Amino acid sequence: MTQPTHQPFDPAAQPHGQPSGSSSQVDRAPGEPADPRSLGEIVSDVTNDLTTLIKQEMDLAKVEMKEEFSKAGKGAGLLGGAGLAGYFVLFFLSWTLLFLLDNWMPIEVSALIITGVWAIVAGVLALTGRKALKESNPQLPQTQQTLKEDAAWARAQKS
Repeated sequence: MTQPTHQPFDPAAQPHGQPSGSSSQVDRAPGEPADPRSLGEIVSDVTNDLTTLIKQEMDLAKVEMKEEFSKAGKGAGLLGGAGLAGYFVLFFLSWTLLFLLDNWMPIEVSALIITGVWAIVAGVLALTGRKALKESNPQLPQTQQTLKEDAAWARAQKS
C-alpha cells in the first residue's frame, strides 16, 4: 500500500492550466512586450517616482527635525535657567563665605581671597575650554567619508 505524497498548498498553482481569474494577468501574444510603455515613458515614470520619493523623504526629515529642534530648544531653555540659578547659588555662597571669613580677618582681605579663588576657577575653566576647542574637529570626517562613498556609488551606477 503506497502512501499519498503530501504537497504544500500553492495558491499560485492553477489546476488544469486555467487562469486564476485575477485581473493582473493580461493575455498577450507571444513576442509582445510585457509592458506596453515605451522606454522613454518607463524612464520618465522612474524619474517621477524618484523625485516624489526624495520630496517625501525631505518632508519627513523636515518634520522630524522640527520636532527634535523643539525638544532641544526646550531643553536649552531649561539648561539656561539652571545656569542662571547656579550663578545665583555661587553668588550668594560667595557672599556667605565673605561674611564667614570676616569673623577672622578684615572684610577687605576676605573679599580679595574670594576674588582670587574665583579668578583661579575662571582661568582653569578657560584653559580647559580652549584645549577642548582645539581638539574638536569641525570637518565632520565621518560625514565626508560617507558622502565620498555615495558619490563613488553613484558614479559606478552611472557607468
